Amino acid sequence: MKDKICLNRRQFLLTGGTAIILSTLPGIATPISLEKKDYPKKKIATLSLLKQDEPVNFQYPPEAHPELCSNFIVKLGEIAGGGVGSHQDIVAFNYFCTHMGGPLQGQYKKEHKAIGPCPFHLTTFDLTRHGMVIAGHATESLPQIVLEVEGNDIYATGVMGLIYGHHTNR
Repeated sequence: MKDKICLNRRQFLLTGGTAIILSTLPGIATPISLEKKDYPKKKIATLSLLKQDEPVNFQYPPEAHPELCSNFIVKLGEIAGGGVGSHQDIVAFNYFCTHMGGPLQGQYKKEHKAIGPCPFHLTTFDLTRHGMVIAGHATESLPQIVLEVEGNDIYATGVMGLIYGHHTNR
């Protein structure tokens, strides 16, 4: 008869002690919050001119490094996290992979509502789920541009996530 696998006293004490010590360290037991940085409001597109699955390029935020702040706005045709418009299907993201800054221009896949693969290490991002990683080496979601709609105009107002090449969003 096989012995049941169970926790012995030594394993219990080591595991319990480790859990207690780790929970006292700063940052370990604190909730994770979304990093969002507000920037000056900037008009980036016109609602009536956006066509489904056709990305439109724009630069944002204005005071940041222009070479790293290439972004795109796209009407996905399905509800997306952070989406605006009557169908909540218009989203905007930064064009640089969060792993090593690989350029994602021209990599939009309309059939999957995704962008990628990154030419450096093949990371692909889901645009319907706040730019989260589908596959590849990146560990962070693609930075999403916060949008507002006023009438027929679409404005960028901030960035959720860290833009590649920046040390902080603050």
